[in-house]
Amino acid sequence: MDVKIEASWKKVLKQEFDKMYFQQIVAHLKTEKATKAVIFPPGGLIFNAFYCTPFDTVKVVILGQDPYHNVGQAMGLSFSVPDGEPPPPSLQNIFKELHQDIGMAIPTTGNLTPWAKQGVLLLNAVLTVRANEPASHSKIGWMNFTDAVIQKISDEKENIVFLLWGKFAQEKQLLIDETKHLVLKAAHPSPLSAYNGFLGCKHFSRTNEALIKNGINPIDWSL
Repeated sequence: MDVKIEASWKKVLKQEFDKMYFQQIVAHLKTEKATKAVIFPPGGLIFNAFYCTPFDTVKVVILGQDPYHNVGQAMGLSFSVPDGEPPPPSLQNIFKELHQDIGMAIPTTGNLTPWAKQGVLLLNAVLTVRANEPASHSKIGWMNFTDAVIQKISDEKENIVFLLWGKFAQEKQLLIDETKHLVLKAAHPSPLSAYNGFLGCKHFSRTNEALIKNGINPIDWSL
């Protein structure tokens, strides 16, 4: 597996890469590839979140569930799509909330790489998916890995803002030490739930208020 991952993460996660469950993930993906299954995101982008946002720069964590399963959408950053791809419905609602919260113009791109480069870890709990089969890799071991990532951030860093949208993400709250970090929770931005508390949550302005309060540069949410 082509692990394109920034050096500080390699150091922090070395033990995870050596564990049996991780070897089993690799074996599973190799087997899928051998059977000509189409996996998203493409191999070089599976660890894109860890490439764009070094461990040392993480300020904010936005947790997604698993990658987009349609052709051309998944790029290894939760909620993000490459330039030229129309923003999917959940991302459209994220942009709506940004507009309502901080007055940001609705972006013309759904590519969130500029956030990642400022320290927003756009982490999916599951890092791969079979084409057109949502949650098809949810039980191959990725959760062990991403739970360890959340735990490492919680244990080894301070004053991180975790944005947990929807029930699935909120189950990860147990991994976070809230005496050191801020957890903000809301409904998922999906059209099915956005009007139940995501729109109006003001998480973007609240994130920046918390960062500024702790002497950390705020995020420029514009794209």
